[in-house]
Amino acid sequence: MAGPEPLFDKIALIGIGLIGSSLARVVRRDNLARHIAIATRSEKTLARARELGLGDSYTTDAAQAAKDADLVIVSVPVGSSGDVAKEIAPVLKPGAIVTDVGSTKRSVIAQMAPHMPAGVHFIPGHPLAGTEKSGPDAGFADLFENRWCIFTPLPGTDPAALERLSEFWRRCGSNIDTMDPDHHDKVLAIVSHLPHIIAYNIVGTANDLEAVTQSEVIKYSASGFRDFTRLAASDPTMWRDVCLHNKDAILEMLARFSEDLASLQRAIRWGDGDKLFDLFTHTRAVRRSIIEAGQEIDVPDFGRQAIEHPRK
Repeated sequence: MAGPEPLFDKIALIGIGLIGSSLARVVRRDNLARHIAIATRSEKTLARARELGLGDSYTTDAAQAAKDADLVIVSVPVGSSGDVAKEIAPVLKPGAIVTDVGSTKRSVIAQMAPHMPAGVHFIPGHPLAGTEKSGPDAGFADLFENRWCIFTPLPGTDPAALERLSEFWRRCGSNIDTMDPDHHDKVLAIVSHLPHIIAYNIVGTANDLEAVTQSEVIKYSASGFRDFTRLAASDPTMWRDVCLHNKDAILEMLARFSEDLASLQRAIRWGDGDKLFDLFTHTRAVRRSIIEAGQEIDVPDFGRQAIEHPRK
């Protein structure tokens, strides 16, 4: 029995890191497109994508990949979104859908929307999926399974185009939601951006402590420090751009965090055991709610030993 028809004749993947290469794998596995065009600026990365057989055509020219594409997915650091939009705009065919995967939507819209030609459906998107790994080898087809993909559609977005893009992401395994761009950026500042910033900071602090040698930090890392290092190993270019392009929301969340941290500091200083117990009890309940929402599994060690992602 034949599977469903491909959703698109040609999909162009601009950027072939973790997200792009995972998309290439799931598109191939589930026959979501007849042709996968891959573009990336790095000759070395492009060569590796070719070795892995991720696409049907390969180029360092984003416009060449986007030409005649029915769906163009821009998977680059958010600071490069505008340059990519400007490059591909002249070749986009009428009716094409252009989307992205960036975690800062207001900035991406400001960069990309002015370049989008009439008749092209620009629908900003953000799949909430990822690991600390990067590059074309890091991707795997199940990355988006039971994860959320958020759209921040512009006023006047064609409902049929939005539904077609939604169906694509559903076929990739994602759940779909829509949000206002500013609301998205504020939500992501607390659930993603701030945790990464704190992780980068605490790993840097530990590394700078002269009283603790690096060998001891690494030797005893399983006591908690290790779990920060996973976040802090994320792609530095991507996270630099996130900080620069979601500055207001991140600064607001950092201020809130600083206030709460000061309150915690006072509780420890004055031996307020009741306050500490209440806080730790409440945060434990948050962990339980994340598991119940299906965004984590309830096994020891965050499921590290229980889950093996295929690297195909």
